[in-house]
Amino acid sequence: MSRYDRAITVFSPDGHLLQVQYAYEAVRKGSPVVGVRGKDVVVIATEKRTVEKLQEERTEKKIVELDEHITLAFAGLRADARVLISRTQIECQSHRLLVEDPVTVEYITRFVAELKQKYTQSNGRRPYGISCLIGGFDYDGGPHLFQTEPSGTFYEWKASSIGRGEKTAREFLEKHYKESLVGTEKGTVKLALMCLLEVVHYGQRNLDVIVLKKGVPAEYLSQSEITTVINEIESEKDKQ
Repeated sequence: MSRYDRAITVFSPDGHLLQVQYAYEAVRKGSPVVGVRGKDVVVIATEKRTVEKLQEERTEKKIVELDEHITLAFAGLRADARVLISRTQIECQSHRLLVEDPVTVEYITRFVAELKQKYTQSNGRRPYGISCLIGGFDYDGGPHLFQTEPSGTFYEWKASSIGRGEKTAREFLEKHYKESLVGTEKGTVKLALMCLLEVVHYGQRNLDVIVLKKGVPAEYLSQSEITTVINEIESEKDKQ
């Protein structure tokens, strides 16, 4: 059994690549991330890890801009994410230089997925232990939200979750997602935070929320704005 465990290129008798399955487990231990695609916005919300007393907070990022119109959030191993993000940002800039147009969201998602898939077929390597939510806008004006997995697969979603409690979060989204709710920016933000609060452990002070709109820089919500939305959510629960 151990040879199936250790070799990335050898299938187990039941058809699994066990190293890839272990990479999924690394993702499930990561901080939760929720992405929701609205009518004309994409909202990504995540729980931040508690920063050490003497640590610079700016070095602790779960959401990173790949280009001025595309943002990536991840769950899993941070070192893997740093390397993957760096290569992806370089690809975004290279595409601009060669094609003279920015990348589409699907193009850069496919690049990330293909990079991950290569690491499931080569000896002497291991899979990337991260899943990613990639959100942004193309020139057609429509918002897009994609998810990539350690195996190299990717899908487009209306709303999705990765990291700790992803099954619980996804069930919540399936139950509460409504086109009428995500028709406004406020409703999209509220749904993302409602979902994230179902799985976070450390309270509202450790949440990050970013709102993506077409043609404008990505906007991080301030702590006071996040608190205001959370108070609305809690007051609605009390009424019920």
